[in-house]
This record gives sequence, C-alpha cells and structure tokens, in this order.
Amino acid sequence: MKLSVAVTFLCIAATSAFAPSPANRADTQLFNDANQNVFGTKSLEWGGNDSDPSAKTVRLRDRLNEADTERRKAEEEADRRERAAEIAREERLAKIKYMQDMPDSTPAGTVDEFMFKEGVQDQLDKLDKELVGLVPVKQRVKEIAALLVLDKMRRKLGFETAVPSLHMCFTGAPGTGKTTVAVRMGQILAKMGYSRRGHVVLATRDDLVGQYVGHTAPKTKEMIKKAMGGVLLVDEAYYLYNAANDRDYGQESIEILLNVMETQQDDLVVALAGYKDRMDTFFSYIPGMMSRIGNHVNFPNYSADELVAIAAVMADQLEYDIDQAAYPVFKSYIEKRMELPFFSNARTVRNAMDRARMNSAIRTFERFAINGENGGCCTVEDLKAITASDFQVLLDDILNADLDNRIFA
Repeated sequence: MKLSVAVTFLCIAATSAFAPSPANRADTQLFNDANQNVFGTKSLEWGGNDSDPSAKTVRLRDRLNEADTERRKAEEEADRRERAAEIAREERLAKIKYMQDMPDSTPAGTVDEFMFKEGVQDQLDKLDKELVGLVPVKQRVKEIAALLVLDKMRRKLGFETAVPSLHMCFTGAPGTGKTTVAVRMGQILAKMGYSRRGHVVLATRDDLVGQYVGHTAPKTKEMIKKAMGGVLLVDEAYYLYNAANDRDYGQESIEILLNVMETQQDDLVVALAGYKDRMDTFFSYIPGMMSRIGNHVNFPNYSADELVAIAAVMADQLEYDIDQAAYPVFKSYIEKRMELPFFSNARTVRNAMDRARMNSAIRTFERFAINGENGGCCTVEDLKAITASDFQVLLDDILNADLDNRIFA
C-alpha cells in the first residue's frame, strides 16, 4: 500500500516537473494545430529523393513506355512507307498494262481541243489584249502553257509525267506588266489543274521579315499559307537579303521560302520580281534560290508608240474617247517624260490618263456649269471626250517647269 502511494506520488511529481510553462503553451498549441491534419494535402506530396528505389522504378517504367511508343510509331511509319511503295508499284504496273493493251490508233486529242476546253486559250487571248507589246514575255508564257497542255495529254494516254518546275522570276523596270502576267499565269495554272485556286498573293519584305527575334518565321509562314494553291509574288525580292548585316532577319525568311519551294512545289508557285541587275546580285548571294527557279522572264521597257497604245486601251476600259488630234500631243509628252528620272512605263501612262481625265472634267464643268453653255446641258460625247488640250496641259508642265520640278509634271 505504501509502495503504490509512493509510485503515484513520483508520477505526479514527474508530470509536474515536465509540464510546459505558460510561456511555452502557445508554441505547443501552434505545433499541434499545424500537424492535426496528418492526411491533408501536404502529407500527400512526394517528399522523396532520387536515391529512393520506388522513384527509380516509376521513372524506369515511364522510360520503357516512351521507348515502346517510339518503337510503335517507327513501325507504323515503316508500314506506311511500305504500303505507299506497294501502291506506287501497282499503279506503275497498271499503267504499263494500259499502254500495252492500248491500240496504236487511240487518239490523244488535238492541242487546240485542250487549249480551248481547259480555257487556256481564253487566258492567252486576254493577255494579248490587255498587254501591249511584250512579245518575248507573251511567247514565254505560251511556251509554259504549251508544256502544261502536252503534259496533260500525256497523262491522258497513261505516260509517266512529273510536275515541272513552275517557280518564276520576273525581271524588268516598274510598270512593265509583271504583276499582270503573274495573275494570268495563276489563272492558267488553275485552268490546267496545276493549282487549286489560281489566286496571286503579293508580298514585300515588310510582309515576310519581322523586326525582332522569333517574328520572321510566323510572318513568312502566314503569307505562304495565304498563297497556298496559287502564286506567291515577292516584289523586289532582293530586299530580303542584306549582305551588309549578318544578323538581318531576312535570311530566315529566305530559308523558309527555299524549303517550301522544294517540298510544296505541287501546291505553290513562287514568283520573284525586281530589277534585273539587282536580282542577278541577289541570286549570286543565294544560289539555292536560282537553282529552284526554272522560268526566268525578262520584261523589256515599252516604246513610246506602245505606251500610246496602252493609253488607248486604258481609255477604252474606262469608256473614254481620245480625240485623234490628241494622240500626237500625248506621244510628245511621253517622249519628254521618258527622258526624266523615275519613269515607270505603264504606271506613268496611268497617272497621265488620270490627269487627262481631271483636265477633261474641269473643261466640261467650266463650259456647262459655269459658263452655262447649251443651257447647262452636256451630251454623252462631252462626258466621254479627251481632247488634245487635256494632254497639252501635261506637256506644258514639263516644258515650262524648272529642271528640279520636271519629274513631278
């Protein structure tokens, strides 16, 4: 009995000795609160290290799964290539059998039939009508069209064919019709089934090259995406390469274009345009671009007589009538303007025609609205007429202007 009382007393004494003081009670409560949820979120987080055998097992399992996925993808790719090769062999054997069984008297159709049936001749006729002169250019376009027509005739008979390199380079001064020819070529390719849409997307350096790292590739790819199924016409393409700056972003755009020209030539035609001397320099820096272009077309400058004929075509399209006495005056203006800097062939003619139309409008307004001629009533002929006096204003501006201001006449 005495022993039990003694033990109880010792236990009570020990508990009192180790009991926390009032100052430590708050810390003890915080410790208990922080650890009261032993199954909470923090206790479920992985707190192991790389030396843990279980972590190594999980990581090894993941790597084995990844390796198995890569192996399965490689097998599927190999099977796909094998099936494609088998299909190509079967198609080739079918073509050989077709050629062997086909009688020698089987007609392939006439060239004219294909030219008119596919609408190619219609596009060539429009090119002849809309473009004055440029005989070498038109001849080159007809040669390309002839190649496409004969290639389609060969396919009809079962001959082996391959899509020819249709990438182009148009060189010449401004206003010589490069964009117009590119549009016509896109339409011809669409008629012949060599492009899905036949549209033309015009791009410059600003459309292709970015201003900072990582900006060029998205811009170039976006323009290529817009042009897919048609023609991408890069005007003044030599500005893409800056030989004086090794860090210029244009090189990245050129590399993307080169890759697309090689891998996507069945669905995209790239046409480069610019001055001949600068394009030659550009090709010397980028020989890979030169080798990927199979059609080089040079656009010569127009003569004065051809520019007068272009003015007549423009007037006809806008439903104006140029007086016969006005043609010599306009030719004199063109000859004087050709001697000045910044002459732009058909673009200069278009600007001159716009000014002549404005002069005609001023003259007609003064006659009928201000002076009240014929009671203020004008005829259809008055509204359509462009006279010699309308062109004489342009010629006088050049003859009477100072040397520094003549280019603005």
